This record gives sequence, structure tokens and C-alpha cells, in this order.
Amino acid sequence: MKSKKYVEGLQNKTAAELQEELVAAKKELFNLRFQNATNQLDNTGRIKEVRKNIARIQTVITEKANA
Repeated sequence: MKSKKYVEGLQNKTAAELQEELVAAKKELFNLRFQNATNQLDNTGRIKEVRKNIARIQTVITEKANA
């Protein structure tokens, strides 16, 4: 599955790399929402995908902090 490989890739990254990825995903989500509000976004499903990726990143960060 695509998401399993994505999570495995996240688990191999350091805490700093995860933070960078989280910031980048949040910026992308902001841009997608802005495009959606101005009716410039073609693929609205991308918003849902990015939101789930943010949750996955935060989950891995929490797992590493608790370990």
C-alpha cells in the first residue's frame, strides 16, 4: 500500500527531518485551501490526502517521543 510505504519512510527519518516535513505539509495544506477558496484547485481530493499525511507525521513524531 502507498500509505504503508509512506509511514515506513517517515519512521526512518530523524526528529528534525520529521519537523521539516510537517512544516512543509502544513504550508502545502494552506496553499491548497487558498486555491480552493479562489476556485483555482482542480484536485480537491489532495486536501484530504495532505491532512492525513499531517496526521501520519504527527503520529510518528509522538511515537518517537514516547520511545
